[in-house]
Amino acid sequence: MRRWMELAIQNGRDTPMMSPGRGRGFTLLELMITMTIILVLATLALPSYRTSILRAREAVLRDNLFTLRSLIDQFTLDKKMAPQSLEDLVEEGYLRKIPEDPFTGSNLTWVEDFGEDIFLSADQELGGIVDVHSGSEETSIEGSLYSSW
Repeated sequence: MRRWMELAIQNGRDTPMMSPGRGRGFTLLELMITMTIILVLATLALPSYRTSILRAREAVLRDNLFTLRSLIDQFTLDKKMAPQSLEDLVEEGYLRKIPEDPFTGSNLTWVEDFGEDIFLSADQELGGIVDVHSGSEETSIEGSLYSSW
């Protein structure tokens, strides 16, 4: 190795040569093998990534539905009347804003179920929204429609 360093210095180069006949860098074959391995790993990871994204959106939908249903019940018990729209929950301070449906991407697509004869308490005066569902017509991982949750 010392001999190569001396030759490099004598030839006017200030960096030592690695070995005779071999340049720096990768061969085309090494690059192709590396790219093939990366593509195979990405192909294996993509389906699980998509499933995890879908499960996260389903969890957000479940949480939004639970929150909306709980607040509808609280509103009904507090005011002795059911809300007439989801906007009533915002106006009365039960919500800051209506949550977005993760599958439709809008807060205007919630499907409200009205009930005129369903009362939570004996002194309730007026019916209104009793339940809320997603406006999406997509199917969940389990096979049920999101609109049936």
